[in-house]
Amino acid sequence: MNKTILITGATSGFGKAIAEKFAAENWNCIITGRRKDKLDALAEALSSNKNIQVLSLRFDVRKKEEVFTAVNDLQNEWRNIDVLVNNAGLAAGRDPFDEASVDDWDAMIDTNVKGLLYVSKAVIPLMKEKQKGHIINIGSTAGKEVYKEGNVYCASKFAVNAVSQAQRMDLLPHKIKVTCINPGAAETEFSLVRFKGDASKAKAVYEGYEALTAEDIANTVYYCSTLPDHVCINDLTITCLAQANSFYTYKE
Repeated sequence: MNKTILITGATSGFGKAIAEKFAAENWNCIITGRRKDKLDALAEALSSNKNIQVLSLRFDVRKKEEVFTAVNDLQNEWRNIDVLVNNAGLAAGRDPFDEASVDDWDAMIDTNVKGLLYVSKAVIPLMKEKQKGHIINIGSTAGKEVYKEGNVYCASKFAVNAVSQAQRMDLLPHKIKVTCINPGAAETEFSLVRFKGDASKAKAVYEGYEALTAEDIANTVYYCSTLPDHVCINDLTITCLAQANSFYTYKE
């Protein structure tokens, strides 16, 4: 019987690549996101593999009621979730603390922290029922060291790191694995979103070196998910060769 993965923020970037990787390995996929057109397109693409089933759930992780309704209303055949990937997240703006937008702060905290909490809280009871499961939280090197003008984005990813550690401790009695994967610079829609659609600013972030790709992270998530039951990677930081940490990258 196929295993099942639930991925938040599956319509682009890491989430889309993770869904494609797991579908290719014959996992049933529950994909979630806010953009119906992209969600439908991904569901159609994944469904070309006739060996798996795909369920798309359109909801906003920032909205508690939507999250709990979506998970609580799952049909029985979809409630056996083996892996949850809390991938939905964003950076909004890159400004000095005193000049930053409070709306940007709210968007990052509501998505990166509260959204992760809501989805985890909704899915964990399903894993507790079978005393088995794996939660993978997508953090960031920004959750390891603070960088200039990173302020609240860094704070949100430090929170992901802390929540992951807390989940790991508290869920041990239920045999639920928890892994925090912390990517460095990866060339996805991330910078385009951060700079509010300014393509030139987004492109400049990745000039002069070879950044990670979404597929690199998808392969890492798959590896962590397929280890023996007694093995758990608690925390993993991954960067491209040119990046030393959250604030130093060698550019040619």
